Amino acid sequence: MMRWRKPILWILVGVAALAVYFLFDPATANFFPGCVFLKLTGLKCPGCGSQRAVHSLLHLDFAAAFRYNALLVVSLPVVFFLLVVEMLRTRCPRLYSRVHSQAVIWTIVAIVLVWWVLRNFFNSSSVGLV
Repeated sequence: MMRWRKPILWILVGVAALAVYFLFDPATANFFPGCVFLKLTGLKCPGCGSQRAVHSLLHLDFAAAFRYNALLVVSLPVVFFLLVVEMLRTRCPRLYSRVHSQAVIWTIVAIVLVWWVLRNFFNSSSVGLV
């Protein structure tokens, strides 16, 4: 029973967070934190728009979520896959080690960096990548 406490706690915290994002719009509720990087530089970080994107996804507005943060929307299946791999860590150690290889990690880092540059290079009004 003890080994189930931590996962159950994480699930409850996740459900509570999703409930907050469903009930409150980060674009209008002022208790959500803003992006410090955006405030300091005027440039968007890779995560900018993620809170609004999550709110939009929970309301099944996929187009708005994609406009707020396309990388978040596109990466959700990958995140789900990584969670499954993490749960199967002891049953499928070879899969786990392949997914956590340096090549995969550096590929993910490269994708995030390219996204970071492209979303600041292209204006949101010209491409719609905000």
